[in-house]
Amino acid sequence: MIALSFSGGKDSSLALYELHKQGYEISCLFTTVWKENNKTVAHEESMRELKKLADRLEIPIHFIYTTFDTYEVDFITTLKQLKSQYQLTTVAFGDWYLKGHREWGEKQAAKVDLKACYPLWATEGEMLDKLQYFVRLGFKAKVIKVDEEKLPKNWIGRIIDEQFVEDIAEFDVCPMGEHGEYHTTVLDGPIFSK
Repeated sequence: MIALSFSGGKDSSLALYELHKQGYEISCLFTTVWKENNKTVAHEESMRELKKLADRLEIPIHFIYTTFDTYEVDFITTLKQLKSQYQLTTVAFGDWYLKGHREWGEKQAAKVDLKACYPLWATEGEMLDKLQYFVRLGFKAKVIKVDEEKLPKNWIGRIIDEQFVEDIAEFDVCPMGEHGEYHTTVLDGPIFSK
């Protein structure tokens, strides 16, 4: 039984797709939310939007309410609860190639006696191909946040499509936004049953 760290963005959605393709059933989704504003930690997405996505996926979602100072403790506490509730064996993450992120996830999983799974793991050089793969699969995602030091502010609202792939290749950034260059929300794709 697997729990997936799910932001509602392209990476976690593609991770869900890959897990399904490999024959895994996802017991639940989870994401971290700042206590002070009820927005998701990475994307500053509203909980309401994530609940809508989870409803369309027909997978329960759980929120880890946290602060900067209590992040790790809150993460472990909730993971323990989810492990018990769903008889979890594995926790999955949508990271691509950042070793520090993977080491952190593996360390947290080990504390709760869970396996850590990284269905998207690839090399940094493969990221443009992976973005093209995401588009070819029929996913539709929208940019909801950019790092304005790396990408133009007017990219907020852009749809991830073939033109986006071409345009981002012109910038000295990770095409998948693995360094926080941009964040997305997925609107549609092969993972949705409704």
